[in-house]
Amino acid sequence: MGKNAGQGSDDGFPRLTLVLGGVSSGKTKFAERLIEKGKGQPVYIATAEPIDDEMRRKIERHQKSRGSSWRTIDAPFDVASALAECSPGDTALIDGTAVWLSNHVHANKDAAVACDELLKALEHADFPIVVVSDEIGLGGIADNSLTRLFVQLHGELNQQLAARAEFAIVVHAGLPLVLKGEMPK
Repeated sequence: MGKNAGQGSDDGFPRLTLVLGGVSSGKTKFAERLIEKGKGQPVYIATAEPIDDEMRRKIERHQKSRGSSWRTIDAPFDVASALAECSPGDTALIDGTAVWLSNHVHANKDAAVACDELLKALEHADFPIVVVSDEIGLGGIADNSLTRLFVQLHGELNQQLAARAEFAIVVHAGLPLVLKGEMPK
């Protein structure tokens, strides 16, 4: 990542953190609290679109719980461009890769190319980034080809993110389990 590839920021915050967990596991809340410990300006890169009333309410709850100190960039498709809007004094949270990748698959866009663009953008960023991602590999085999494609792409993306991350953690039932690196102070 950037000129300090593989190195944490000056305040000890990892350059790339991966926060994994299942749906409603507490991963986003954990990631937000992690970013709030850092010194950077928090930037929330939101991948969800308010496609129905339930999702609109969920987005509003997330925004309200974060408070006004966060800057939000909506990026249902182009997370790489959203990262380009950030500056070295920021700390970005991408929430999350499953929704983002699902947006690409459902829109019949080339999700593999989008994943490559995201990984390149992460490598060139010169500020800390926390990526929230669903751990979807614990379930059974999907019964349709679209879901199997999504699971395959997302599993590969998670593996690539974990390989690049200085710090990786999984959150189950709100409890963090460190997979790689040390918990930022």
